[in-house]
Amino acid sequence: MQSFALRRGLAMSQSCEMTVRLPADLHARPAGQMVQAVAPFDASITVAFGSREADARSVLAVMGLGATADGAVTLRATGPDAEQAVAAVVSLLGGLGQAKTELQSAVQSTVQTQPSR
Repeated sequence: MQSFALRRGLAMSQSCEMTVRLPADLHARPAGQMVQAVAPFDASITVAFGSREADARSVLAVMGLGATADGAVTLRATGPDAEQAVAAVVSLLGGLGQAKTELQSAVQSTVQTQPSR
């Protein structure tokens, strides 16, 4: 027997969940980048940190999680683009660690090349 959704011709909603360890704090800039990353997708996506949960389309809600480096966040998405939305956020969060490493390298390089007085 077919489900009601299939008989009516409605698409089944996809869902995806993944836990990611943060390489850096989830402050204003990465929260804004996350909102931009999920904007083009037809999916409802939430980010959970500890007992808190936030809509990934809200910068203030994501910042309000207080997610810090080395903490684990759980991404949950539902909708036709659920997997792509989660993949975009995972890619962004992975890039935070790379950006942090590059910044630290640039600061060290600048400090080493400064002439002493």
